[in-house]
Amino acid sequence: MQAFRIYLALYFVFLFVYTAIVIANHGWNLLPVFFGDMAAMTWPGQFNTDFFGFLTLSALWLAWRHQFSPLGLLLAVGGLFGGMMFLVPYLLIASFSANGDINELLLGKARAGS
Repeated sequence: MQAFRIYLALYFVFLFVYTAIVIANHGWNLLPVFFGDMAAMTWPGQFNTDFFGFLTLSALWLAWRHQFSPLGLLLAVGGLFGGMMFLVPYLLIASFSANGDINELLLGKARAGS
């Protein structure tokens, strides 16, 4: 669990810096570029379509983990639009909340029987 947490922390710092550089160079104009590439039916669009599948899977998992409660649905929106910038801190916090119990981390407290 410690290695997982270290990975999450390092990846978050890397992604935050990378994102800040992209925003500084290109602004906040992500959605038109993201969906424009998809509409163009190019390799960047294929990658974005594949990645969008991961985003939706992440959102579904977050909602399911929280039993589709209002909090779970709110977290799902965060996962869908925030991607790894949202999921990494969520997993870090959840790993400490679960006291390193991987079953509880993956399934949630209610499903893990904790």
